[in-house]
Amino acid sequence: MSPFTGSAARTPDWKHLRVEHADGVVTVTLARPEKLNALTFGAYADLRDLLAELSREKAVRALVLAGEGRGFCSGGDVDEIIGATLAMDTAQLLDFNRMTGQTVRAIRECPFPVIAAVHGVAAGAGAVLALAADFRVADPTARFAFLFTRVGLSGGDMGAAYLLPRVVGLGHATRLLMLGEPVRAPEAERIGLISELTEEGGADEAAAALARRLADGPALAYAQTKALLTAELDMPLAAAVEMDASTQALLMNGEDYAEFHASFTEKRPPKWRGR
Repeated sequence: MSPFTGSAARTPDWKHLRVEHADGVVTVTLARPEKLNALTFGAYADLRDLLAELSREKAVRALVLAGEGRGFCSGGDVDEIIGATLAMDTAQLLDFNRMTGQTVRAIRECPFPVIAAVHGVAAGAGAVLALAADFRVADPTARFAFLFTRVGLSGGDMGAAYLLPRVVGLGHATRLLMLGEPVRAPEAERIGLISELTEEGGADEAAAALARRLADGPALAYAQTKALLTAELDMPLAAAVEMDASTQALLMNGEDYAEFHASFTEKRPPKWRGR
């Protein structure tokens, strides 16, 4: 996303999300615990727009996406979204589905690592938001369920059919997207859906620790690694290695690369500047 801004200032308050900034780490909490953090039209749009704003701020080094209460996110609100979509025409439905996909793209394309801290249910759209993150830190209560076929829709919603096979392989992705059966934490870790499995109740703390580690590291190197991981999913090898070469040549001219050599020579920890 472009770092260039127009005249609009940073949005100070977000109606559908709780947003906290702390020394390079942004924590975004889905905060409808009485509805298991079910998503509304506004929550999707706020998350999409928030990520666009944060992507223009060089001070943001990592983001944690979490859910308040008993679970991470139960998916789209049955009354406020599913009920409402029954009254929409095709053009309105296309606008809505494009918006949900834009939210996933914003997670994948923002220039900082995103960590999903998952406990309890991550279902439907909630499972896809976690899937789109760069890391999924979960505790033993976590369960993922891609429920779209259970409501008569395609399992390939919000980019799930693109992302999930690339994370867990085609066989597991076919089973999860077609059958919509829940995957509990032990199996999710086994098939690679979970990046880190914590003790019960430890997902938020572990996600915060990982975010702190990433925020204190070489931000530009992380940003370029994320960009390459996303861009090269569909590239032939020749194009991928050429992109790798161009990226490394640029980073080798950066301050962080020189700082590593200086710190190694002087036998001290590097002071990363993200440049």
